[in-house]
Amino acid sequence: MALKYVVKKRVFGFDKPKAEKYVAQNVITNTVDFRDLCKEVSMFGMIPEGAVKHVIDALIDALNTNLNKGLSVQLGDFGCFRPGMNCKSQDTEEKVDADTIQRVKIVFTPGYKFKEMLNKVSIKKTEGNDGASSGNNGGSNPEKPDGGDSGETPDPAA
Repeated sequence: MALKYVVKKRVFGFDKPKAEKYVAQNVITNTVDFRDLCKEVSMFGMIPEGAVKHVIDALIDALNTNLNKGLSVQLGDFGCFRPGMNCKSQDTEEKVDADTIQRVKIVFTPGYKFKEMLNKVSIKKTEGNDGASSGNNGGSNPEKPDGGDSGETPDPAA
């Protein structure tokens, strides 16, 4: 199975004439919900589904606690979570303050197994988006997916 993409027109630039360009945007074809994911983990790990759910819930709580403290959390081969932020640039150091922070986010850096998968994955162009959401896990604004540290090229217009 290949990752699918569609071609989207984007407008770049704020201070200069708006430049229209075309970019590839990934297409999410479906979503695995939490319950189904717990069932899959249960089958792979030979652990009762309820135990998997409790462990994942506890992991989320522990991640919340540590990320809230400003700590980076390394989960072995899975990858690393760290707090991050998007900020408006300023002309002088004195103008930088908390009000220039536009968004606080969680950045995920994949571990080696995910990096291997990403290096080997095939990519296929698809026509239209077949009713599927593109690039933002089904969010309401598919035109501005988060470039973040997810390996995608950040959208300067975002």
